[in-house]
Amino acid sequence: MTLLQSESEATETGAASGESGEQQPETRGADLALIASAASVLLAWHQFYLKGNKTRGLFIGLWPPTILAFSSYLNQRAILDKLDQSLLGSAGGLDSIRRLLGE
Repeated sequence: MTLLQSESEATETGAASGESGEQQPETRGADLALIASAASVLLAWHQFYLKGNKTRGLFIGLWPPTILAFSSYLNQRAILDKLDQSLLGSAGGLDSIRRLLGE
């Protein structure tokens, strides 16, 4: 229930502040990664404790850090792409990069 409330609050605050809809897919992707990692933790506990299949439970237990790391990588790539577009898209962006590298 809190996930639904946080999404609706984020949509309301984004609309009120005039933000574009570009940030919403990233937030949804992060929410999806959190849901998937939580589900895999529950599945790992189910396999390990309830079914008694400890090997499969340990294997599934390795999924959440992988899912979260992949989500973090994709978010970082999106941020770097936006940064590159903003720096190279502005008139003095390339000159400021050259000055930073030269100094």
